[in-house]
Parts: sequence; C-alpha cells; structure tokens
Amino acid sequence: MTTSPHTVPPAVAELIAAYGAPDADATHLLCRRHPPDAVAFTVVDPDLTSTNLTFGELDDAAGRLAGGLARLGVSAGDRVATLMGRSAELVTTLLAIWRLGAVHVPLFTAFAPPAIALRTAASGARFVVADPDQRAKLDGSTGVIVTTGPVSGSDTAWADLLVAPPAEPVPVGGAGILIELFTSGTTGTPKAVPVPIRALAAMHVYQDYALRHTDDDVFWNAADPGWAYGLYHAILGPLATGRRSLLLRSGFSPELTWNVLARFGVTNFAAGPTVYRALRSAGLTVPDGLRLRRCSSAGEPLTPDIVEWAERELGLPVRDHYGQTETGMMVADAWHPDLVSAPVPGSMGRPLPGWTVDILDLEHDVPVPAGRTGRVAVDITRSPLMPFTGYRDTGRAGVPDRTAERFTADGRWYLTGDVATRAEDGRLIFGSRDDDIILMAGYRIGPFEVESVLARHPAVLEAAVVGEPDELRGEVLVAHVVLRDGAEAGETLTTELRQLVRSELGAHLYPRRVYATDALPRTPSGKIQRYQLRRTAIPTATGKERP
Repeated sequence: MTTSPHTVPPAVAELIAAYGAPDADATHLLCRRHPPDAVAFTVVDPDLTSTNLTFGELDDAAGRLAGGLARLGVSAGDRVATLMGRSAELVTTLLAIWRLGAVHVPLFTAFAPPAIALRTAASGARFVVADPDQRAKLDGSTGVIVTTGPVSGSDTAWADLLVAPPAEPVPVGGAGILIELFTSGTTGTPKAVPVPIRALAAMHVYQDYALRHTDDDVFWNAADPGWAYGLYHAILGPLATGRRSLLLRSGFSPELTWNVLARFGVTNFAAGPTVYRALRSAGLTVPDGLRLRRCSSAGEPLTPDIVEWAERELGLPVRDHYGQTETGMMVADAWHPDLVSAPVPGSMGRPLPGWTVDILDLEHDVPVPAGRTGRVAVDITRSPLMPFTGYRDTGRAGVPDRTAERFTADGRWYLTGDVATRAEDGRLIFGSRDDDIILMAGYRIGPFEVESVLARHPAVLEAAVVGEPDELRGEVLVAHVVLRDGAEAGETLTTELRQLVRSELGAHLYPRRVYATDALPRTPSGKIQRYQLRRTAIPTATGKERP
C-alpha cells in the first residue's frame, strides 16, 4: 500500500463508515464484536502477578455495572466522571458508562481538589466513580459518589452495583459523545473537548498504522488514562482493535518498567519521552531477553539523544508521534511496513492515512513551501478522520468560547497552535508552540491555572509561568513573579508558592523554580510576552539576572 496524504485506503474508509454509522454502538464496537474468550487486557500488579480479562468478562461485568448505575439515575447524555488509576475496575466502569449512552469525564489522579472541582462543575457531572485513595479529594457538592473500595457515609459501593440486572446497550450513533476531556488551559480555564464515537476511527487507524499493534503483539502503553494519549491508546485503541494490552496497576518507576518489559515479553511499547529518559538515566542494566520490536513516543518532542540511546541499548529506534486532545494522533514516524522509513532526528513523521496536515504561513492562511517555518494546521476538507468541531459551551460565566480561535475564517483549517517546517519528503519537523503551552513529562500544561493560583499568595502582585528545558522531563514549569511592596524573595516564599500550587492544582504542576522580577514583559496592549521570559534574561528584584 502506498498512499498520498489525500488518499484514504479502503481499510480506513471502512473504519470511518463503521464508527460513524448512525446506529453506532460503543458496546458493540469496543467489546461485543470481538471473540468473547479473547483477552482484552492483562492487568499487572506491582509484584508482577497478573490477571487476564476477556472481552466476554468485560461485557458481562460492564452490563451489570451499567444496570447498577442506571438504578442510581445515570442515563444517556449524563456526564459521569472517573477519578481512578489503571485497573480492571476502570475499564469496566468506562464500558458501563458508554453502554448507557452516558459521557465519560476523565479526572487525572494527580489533580488536587480544586482542579477536580472545576472540571466536575464545568462538565455538569452528577456522578463520580473514585478509587478509595482518591475519595478525600471529592466534597459534598460533587453529587453521587461511587467508591471502588470500602465506603462510608452516603457513598455507593462499586461492587454492590454489580448485582443489578444487565442494562441493554444504548446506541447513540457516530456523532454521539463518548468522552468529555478538558484541555490544559492555555489561554484561560480548561476547555471541554467533546470526543464523539466516530473519533474511534482515528484511534483505530493510529493503533494499526503508527503503533502497528498486531495480533501477535504484547502491547503496553505506559501513559496514564487520565490524559488523552493514555485514554485513547492504552484503553480505547486496544478495545477498538480487539487486541490484547497490558495495564499496570502502579505508578512509574524505572525498575518496575524494566521488570514488566522483561517478564511479560513486551514486543510493542509506547510512552512519553520522559519514560525513556528516566530509563536511560536510572543507571540500571537493561534486562536480558527483551523482545521489543517497536517503541513509540508521544506527548512532547522526542530528542535525538533518546533515539541514539534506544538504538544502542535496545537495538531499535523510538519513533516520534504527534497529536492533540482535540484531534487524537494524526502525524507519525509510523511503524506500518508500507509507511516505515529511517528515523530522522527532530522529525515527527508524516500525516497518517485519513489526515492532511500542512504548514501555513505565519500571517496568512496559505500553505508555505518546504523548509519554511509556519503554523501546523489540519486541512479539514481532506481529513475525514478529523473528529473535532468545537469546544462545548459549559455555560461558565466569564469563560469565552475559544472554538473560533482554532479555525481559519473560511473554516477550512484547524490550527493546532504549534509551529513546524515541512521537509521536501513530507516529514514535519517540530519547531515550537505559539500558544505558550508547556510540555512536561508528557503533560500539556497551560499557564493560566497555575498563574491564577500563584497570584492568590499575599506576596505576589502578578505572575507568569513558562517552561524551561530539562534533560529528564523535556521542560519544567518555572514561575516569574512580581512581588508586592515589602515582600521578600527567597526560599521561604518559593516553598510557600510550590505548596500552594500543589494543594490547589496538583503535585505535578508546582513551579520547579521561582524568579522574582521587577516587571513582566508586555505587548503595547498589555499582554504578557511569555516568549521573552523563555528567551531572554530578565532582571530580578535582587538586581541579578536569572540563569
């Protein structure tokens, strides 16, 4: 198979038709069309014991759980949030939500209570399913809370819902909403991204063509399902294709990662560059007998040193892939034998079948020649896999609809907010972001939420947050603050600001460094010029320049 960026192979056209059908049913597409005795997930515990979950077992458990959720009042269109780690309970809960025609709202387990409350309120979620170790982050305003472990008060026990009669699947069609996932909050509070069932076609294509997840693979995507890449391609992609995947019930550690790769004979591995950097930096011996034949990376640009390390230590490259919450994965240095080519440092590959991605002029909405820097944009008229049509208006006062900012005036192009160049052979070479997003350890972090929390400290007059290069994480979040009269910079203030962000937003969002400055650089209209903070030395309140 050879394909131009504008050609849709017959296999892809079939996926688009199946997932976009007016009677599309998530239960059928993700579960029932696969052999009931086929293994969907091998759930791995930290001690490396494991349990296989078949599609038949998932269908049975999800049907009964859906019956229990329906008894609680969940119905088609309702938002149901999950605050859960990787587990059989998570997969069962997701399938139960979708079986009822309800909408899943993922909550990242590292979020602090205010960040969780913002997303549950904005989504209108009246139901939350939470793991016991996350339960304390939810307050009484959340609504109906289902706990997967021991319960207290008015909570409902997850296991008790499994005794209900199975609920029949509710087809909502290809345009029906499967997920409501929130963006990182680049220019304001996080935006609600509706993910329709037809978006499964793009996930299936990525699983087949970019990751090349085959029937004989032992596949493991180590990304957290609280974020888009982990949800789309550690959970949904494997379910859609009907192929087995590993699901590790644990947080990340280099030693455990090596042990899982070796013990379970992983052949196809996907993770963010931070995971590969941590494996390289841990100083551990690469286990003998690894069976890896494909490694992929997504979430942030892949640096050449990781590719060199992988080829030297693992005997194969790590291939870079690119996408967004709104679109899913659309560009890849793909593993499919008809698309594969030698890796080029700095390249994120070519558009996948079903996508047309081009580089537009920085000022005008027209494509530029190869080699010229421009804006990464999706040609909607020639991208039948494109699922995004706009953010959902959550009705929050003072929160503008940002949909128009993502599309050109004629509606033809979706603007990613990233900058790149296109090589003569069609590869895209990532350049930078033009929307101030911070990519840290695979997480896309918008500055607004963090700046808002920092500004609540009594010593801070105003704050700006940017990313600085970091060898392990790609970027780390740093804060530039203007202090109020009489306030003093120093370790005490830095510690207080870090703790404030940890408690209000999440442990992963705190600023690694805090710079006190006399003033923030601004445009004539008063907007903060964060690129100046990233590129130049700013005089600090102590008269010294930051490093």
